[in-house]
Amino acid sequence: MTARRRPSRSRLIRRRVGVGALLALLVACGVYFPATLLAPIQPASAVVTSFKAPVETKLDLTFPSYGATAVEAVGFDDSLKTSGDSKPRSIASISKIVTALVVLDAKPLKGGSGPDITFTAADNALYAKYLAQDGEVAAMPIGLTLTERQVLQVALIKSANNYAGALANWAFGSNAGYVKAASAWLSEHHLDHTTLREPTGLNPGNTSTATDLVALGKLALANPDIAKIVSTKSLAVPGVGTVTNSNKLLGIDDVVGIKTGTLDQAGACLLFATREAIEGHTVTVVGVMLGGRDHDSLDADIQRLLAGVKAGFQTVDAVRVGDVYGTYATKWGDRAHAEAAEGVSRLVYGDVGVTAVPTLEKVGSARAGSTVGRLRVRIGGQTTTVPLKLDRPVTEPGAWWRITNPGEVF
Repeated sequence: MTARRRPSRSRLIRRRVGVGALLALLVACGVYFPATLLAPIQPASAVVTSFKAPVETKLDLTFPSYGATAVEAVGFDDSLKTSGDSKPRSIASISKIVTALVVLDAKPLKGGSGPDITFTAADNALYAKYLAQDGEVAAMPIGLTLTERQVLQVALIKSANNYAGALANWAFGSNAGYVKAASAWLSEHHLDHTTLREPTGLNPGNTSTATDLVALGKLALANPDIAKIVSTKSLAVPGVGTVTNSNKLLGIDDVVGIKTGTLDQAGACLLFATREAIEGHTVTVVGVMLGGRDHDSLDADIQRLLAGVKAGFQTVDAVRVGDVYGTYATKWGDRAHAEAAEGVSRLVYGDVGVTAVPTLEKVGSARAGSTVGRLRVRIGGQTTTVPLKLDRPVTEPGAWWRITNPGEVF
């Protein structure tokens, strides 16, 4: 029987080395695979998409070369635009708007017609007084009784000076009482560049600035009684007859009031307001033009100005649903966009400035529709925040990518 040969020493060594290497490989695999498969992956950062602001309309307003003008789109930031001088100017019968507001502050109508006012001989004398000054007047027989509302109607619609004077005397007892009340009211409403010496406007010392008068116009429109009266074209008043509005622009180019003024020292003046529908929004514009040559040319200048104002409105679509503001791209091939979940549009006046600044989070794994950031949208002085959401999922890397990309994993 042949004896079995023993393996040589070198062969034993090689065998042991092989077994050790195999064991080492098995141990390494037992550590490497779990480590690569379970190691956390750094979340992906987004590449931000730059915002391109929409093109906006530039204001192109046609102002007259005379006097002083101001116009404002109510509720629109920085919309007050002016032309001409800024000093106080004589305002003629625009004074009657102050008179009406001061009287109603002391003796409000409260939705009705107010108390009765019976005209006396002193009231009747105002007719001759103001007629002698070439002022507008209306019949005022002694003993005629009208409501406070009716007196306001004649004073504002016909611009009858004797009715404005009688109303002030009725409410405050005398011109001095009226001036004291008017001064306090003007101060309370921060109309610091407006001075009233009497209630009608026949005194050229009744002065104001164009910007104060725009503020006055807004106060008048906010009073429903005055707003209704100044928008009335004509009205029959018992004992007086039919009174017709002195504002010839009323009802033209959406003009809804407010008050004319005419005086040698003031020229032709008009405090005006329009209310119109623009791209689904009701827009109010208040303006004033002082120092015109006559009312026909003044009205034409106001119409040119209003055409430019109307053309200055536009709806800015700053953000649309689905607009992309960031992109996530992972090293294992996923790609997703951060999209605006809501649109942002606003009616603006002129060039107001539009910005949109995204803030995006890092993303590990996330489902489609997950919120991954916010978009801060600023249009003029108004800011809106819009959520940014993924248009598709961002997933964890697969096992093969983890195993074959250790440098990215660890």
